[in-house]
Amino acid sequence: MLIIPAIDLKDGQCVRLKQGLMDDATVFSNSPGDQAGHWLEQGARRLHIVDLNGAFAGKPKNESAIRAIVKALGDEIPIQLGGGIRDLDTIERCLDDGVSYIIIGTAAVKNPGFLRDACSAFPGQIIVGLDAKDGKVAVDGWSKLTGHDVIDLAKKCEDYGVESVIYTDIGRDGMLSGINIEATVKLAQSLMIPVIASGGLSSMDDIRKLCAVEHEGIFATIAGRAIYDGSLDFAAAQAEADRATQT
Repeated sequence: MLIIPAIDLKDGQCVRLKQGLMDDATVFSNSPGDQAGHWLEQGARRLHIVDLNGAFAGKPKNESAIRAIVKALGDEIPIQLGGGIRDLDTIERCLDDGVSYIIIGTAAVKNPGFLRDACSAFPGQIIVGLDAKDGKVAVDGWSKLTGHDVIDLAKKCEDYGVESVIYTDIGRDGMLSGINIEATVKLAQSLMIPVIASGGLSSMDDIRKLCAVEHEGIFATIAGRAIYDGSLDFAAAQAEADRATQT
């Protein structure tokens, strides 16, 4: 089980939001590059970046901060990036800048043809991010709930050729209320591609619960607020996950 530290970017700073609310942001660092280097030193094997301004604007807005992160990490670990990526030229530019995986969220719902084209043009490098509440997908920075069932949509994305699915329970994100294990397992069981759990990771107990269902197809989880406010020690969490996987 991979624990993936998250860096959420807002106005060039590293922040965490509560339930996706832009006006409820806590700033954790003014230097995205330094923050990325910190997680690398702590043993991170992949980094998750979200351009929050981009998610709301519909196009990337923190490209200088993203480049600083890429520079800080070099070729050490892969980076997955999401937030306002809605055309093939933007994907190509981000990959050329050194990003390994592109996360497509809102555009996967609103423009499935684009997702299909992206998977065809950049095979193995497209991840779909499905943010849901009560089983229904949200778009536009979580500001709008759609009528799309998350499992039905995930199956369509799998057919298009996405590399994996990030599933976020937006009712729990940033709330330290625990991963929605049941919903994540249900989604993973319906797919052949891997699922990355997101939203609410708060404790070692969450790590152990996720490791217990890893065999269902959940290969990683994203860690956000808990590793920033100190309620979860990242290095210890990854060590625990490694031990659980080995047993």
